[in-house]
Amino acid sequence: MSSETVFQARVEDPIGGDFYARRFQQGCEENTLVLNMGPQHPSTHGVLRVILEVDGEYILRAEPVLGYLHRMHEKMGEVKSWYQFIPNMGRVDYGHPLAWNWAYVGAVEKLAGIEVPERAEYIRVITCELNRLASHLLWWGAYLLDLGAFTPILYAFDDREAILDILQRPTGSRLTYSSFRIGGVQMDLDDKAVQMIKDFIPYFRKRLPMYKDLVTDNIILRKRVEGIGEMSPDVVNRFGCTGPVARGSGINYDVRRNEPYSIYDRFDFEIPTEDTCCAAGRYLVRMEEMAQTLRILEQAVEGLEQAKGERIMEKAPKPNWKAPAGEAWFAVESGRGKVGVHVVSDGSKTPYRVKLRSPSYSNLSSFGEVAEGVLIADAVAILGSLDLIIPEIDR
Repeated sequence: MSSETVFQARVEDPIGGDFYARRFQQGCEENTLVLNMGPQHPSTHGVLRVILEVDGEYILRAEPVLGYLHRMHEKMGEVKSWYQFIPNMGRVDYGHPLAWNWAYVGAVEKLAGIEVPERAEYIRVITCELNRLASHLLWWGAYLLDLGAFTPILYAFDDREAILDILQRPTGSRLTYSSFRIGGVQMDLDDKAVQMIKDFIPYFRKRLPMYKDLVTDNIILRKRVEGIGEMSPDVVNRFGCTGPVARGSGINYDVRRNEPYSIYDRFDFEIPTEDTCCAAGRYLVRMEEMAQTLRILEQAVEGLEQAKGERIMEKAPKPNWKAPAGEAWFAVESGRGKVGVHVVSDGSKTPYRVKLRSPSYSNLSSFGEVAEGVLIADAVAILGSLDLIIPEIDR
């Protein structure tokens, strides 16, 4: 298209943009600017697009646009066997894939009435909690990087690498785990892995105060997050927010405690909450959650050793196994909130329907309301405090 043609097109259509931008601009006020935040903005983590209507430095309206990473995981579930779909779960949430792995196999086990051996339950708890720590560390480093601090992500990745070294032994991978199987787990935790966990717990417990001194008590961080992105309990409930986002608004809800699954009812741990309802509250909840995870790990390792020598798999179904007809729902607590899987079976070797409930989708849905009237710079602080994983949303 020649430059004259482009100029003529702009004269005839001053609004421009795609379908979403055109629809969004219909409600704009005079003398305001429509601004695209993402999908290439670093704080949107690659593939999230948010359309903003701004008046100077202030946001009047915000609307997330989804779909830039849609891979149709739910539809793929309908053409794969019950076993073949397991690796998909590691791609839905690369931050905490074992939670999704667990939600899926848990739903299938519930559908088929399969009991999981006790040692396998301990291994699931230990590996899933380690993965939660790795997920929170990834958020911590990336969030502070979004806010302009570079050093913390180096500390976060240093500690996260130690966790990945442990998880690599029973899972064989370092990111998109899929080691849980229908009826148990793929591999046992050997003595070396158990010793690495025992060494890691006191090491990381000493690191947390350093994180507090370096960042949490830092006046620069406090100024960036305190009172920013206020989310009342009413907003949390209306949008179905869960996880640290809900607990940062004082809502004491955690699937591990409120809808106990596996052997979580055996462990003594607290569900941290904050009633500030702002980004600072969500930050503090995650920091305290890491300390509580260490408590769970200590107790789980002790229980694992007591179950030494026991099997890790129920009699495994064959690859062409057909699940009984019916439906089942299973939910677990991930680093971002409530992860749920609903499976429907018509009695064949492939699921009739797989529906995923992701916390990031609900948490992001509140952004349009929370961001009204805030500074553009604070939009980054709010988005980061939600700890979004975009493949969870575009599923």
